Amino acid sequence: MKDASKILQFARPDTVIEFSPGSEKEVGLDRLINKLNFINFQEDSILVNFRHTKYPRTVTLEAVPLPCLNNRLECRWVSVESVHAATNGCALESIFVVSGHRMMTAIPELISINDEGAIFLLPEKCIEVNYRKSRRHPCQGVAAELIQNGARFQGTLIDFSAVSFRVRIQGDGSRTFNWINSDVPLQVVLTNDSSTLYSAECRITSQTLGHRDRIYLLEPSQAHMQRFKAKEIRSCRHELLPLPNAVFRHPLSQKNVDLKVLDISGSGFSACEDVESSVLLPGMIIPELELRIGNGFSTKCAAQVVYRTDASKKEKAPIVKCGLCFLDMDIRDHVSLLSLLYLAKNRHSYVSTQVDLDDLWQFFFDTGFIYPEKYHFVQLNKANLKETYRRLYTENPGIARHFIYQEHGNILGHLAMLRFYQGTWLVHHHAANRSESNHAGMVVLDHLCNSINDTYNLRSSHMDYLICYYKPENRFPTRIFGGFLKAAEDRKSCSTDTFVYFHYQRTFSDDWNFAGPWALTRTTREDQLELEAFYEQHSGGLMLHALDMEPGITECEELAHDYREAGFSLQRDLYTLKRDGVVKAVFMINVSDVGLNLSDLTNCIKVFVLDQEHFPKDILFIALSIITHKYRQSEIPVMVYPESYAEAASLPFERKYILWAFNAQTQTSNFIRYLGELHTRGKDRKTQRTAAQGT
Repeated sequence: MKDASKILQFARPDTVIEFSPGSEKEVGLDRLINKLNFINFQEDSILVNFRHTKYPRTVTLEAVPLPCLNNRLECRWVSVESVHAATNGCALESIFVVSGHRMMTAIPELISINDEGAIFLLPEKCIEVNYRKSRRHPCQGVAAELIQNGARFQGTLIDFSAVSFRVRIQGDGSRTFNWINSDVPLQVVLTNDSSTLYSAECRITSQTLGHRDRIYLLEPSQAHMQRFKAKEIRSCRHELLPLPNAVFRHPLSQKNVDLKVLDISGSGFSACEDVESSVLLPGMIIPELELRIGNGFSTKCAAQVVYRTDASKKEKAPIVKCGLCFLDMDIRDHVSLLSLLYLAKNRHSYVSTQVDLDDLWQFFFDTGFIYPEKYHFVQLNKANLKETYRRLYTENPGIARHFIYQEHGNILGHLAMLRFYQGTWLVHHHAANRSESNHAGMVVLDHLCNSINDTYNLRSSHMDYLICYYKPENRFPTRIFGGFLKAAEDRKSCSTDTFVYFHYQRTFSDDWNFAGPWALTRTTREDQLELEAFYEQHSGGLMLHALDMEPGITECEELAHDYREAGFSLQRDLYTLKRDGVVKAVFMINVSDVGLNLSDLTNCIKVFVLDQEHFPKDILFIALSIITHKYRQSEIPVMVYPESYAEAASLPFERKYILWAFNAQTQTSNFIRYLGELHTRGKDRKTQRTAAQGT
């Protein structure tokens, strides 16, 4: 074998062999016989090569070797209808005995041949070489579509390897195949009955001829693809012990695959494959994949292959490394995965793990998170409140998650968030025990940001926006959230809006009525357009998007269903107050379980006042009386926007709340970087104070 670097394509459709240069060595007959017997034991086959005596044509037949005792080898053909027709005009050239990543090539003497098999006399010496074999895997039931310059061609996927695949396109007898320009890339879409499995730009490397149908050999134009917008700060990858396994049924071949995971994050993982058996095609979607860690943790997800790189030099073996991103995962399973990963990074950090509720309540009181005024309203529903938190903190519902920093059994930092609007999570219950730890509050906030970075691309997460409420006089949230608002400098990325807050107690009689031109009706899309125009002029922020107040959105049936599935309740209604048909205010009524938020911001009425000059507060109170009567509540928190109306109308209120809204899709990396800078500056100041004290 003089040219050890050549590549051979045989008649056997699933085999491409590439010889590695400088890897030849001579071996004896005994080693060849042992290898042949192993092939027989494995019920595998060898390749028998014939070369045409006149034309540059090679025919390769697949044969099963029978047990071999000496230099006489008898074989049976795997599937050939007529050996004579296939080898007419050809002479025996060699046999290939393939096992693992090594191949023996021998030049035997042909004793006899027929349509059933052949008998050979083996030589005393043969050549063994290293090689890489890229196996093609047959496919069934996968439709293929080729698109190029407006022309569309339908066909089926025949087989694939990790670097190329073959597609058969059906023709109609016309010359439409000429519309395919083999020098120009085309778009390939592979689908099954229910979903798209692959879509990428490919180039044609070869094709057959014919008017009825043609077979195209296609290669992806790129070994990398980008499913999502690139993150400025990537998710932190972890090398777990034991290493997880990725197990799935291949969407193209329907064969079971089990791969070892090299590293994993909350947004994806990488796995290694043997070059010979590589099955991960960059761009391919795996609708259902299971991650298993030992005999314990397992989770299912949808994933997509995003890259494939050669790792043979690093691993000193014919290995490729493939990266996969999560497309979707049950939100509870994803929280469990994050909990495992974050605990591996910091043994004091816990994500949505079960909590001793007595310790949690003590933490809330000790840190002053439940202050006397808040407890005055909380204690009226103590029993319901305790039951709500039992379900939130022990049953891992998909609508909530919490972050806890804990040392020696003591809770030092806590933060929670709740999915309260269709694509928005409410961050709340942020507290830390400063007497025990100076950094626990920042740690749980950091975990929150990293979990957002790991989560927001998942379809099931519904994490487009984050919101939180804080009082202007609270220094920590003002520094953190207000500081980032100034740094963002874009109100469509991050914004704040101020509400006034008070508890309304119904004092009006049940025989109320509006005088003359006033009307309270269900909110229409036109009313929401009016509100949108007002808000854009007054603020121009994210609030209406985050609160599901966009025109056309009036109900929350999908989210309410998720709440019911988790054992909770949620109802939202919108009403518009008009005078002579002109919108004066829009009311949003949220009714949920008592105590989901300890300030009851999830069980309140929001009032958006559009006409501040011609909307007396007496009319506001009449409308609130009607609404509280309808919902059979005598007392309920009310939040009024904008604050300038409350001041102009001399509306009595207890406090102000700033609503901070944040675009998770575009600003998460910036927020993580901002927190890191704050943490660094805090450490520097602490170092300077320590140095000054020492001096």
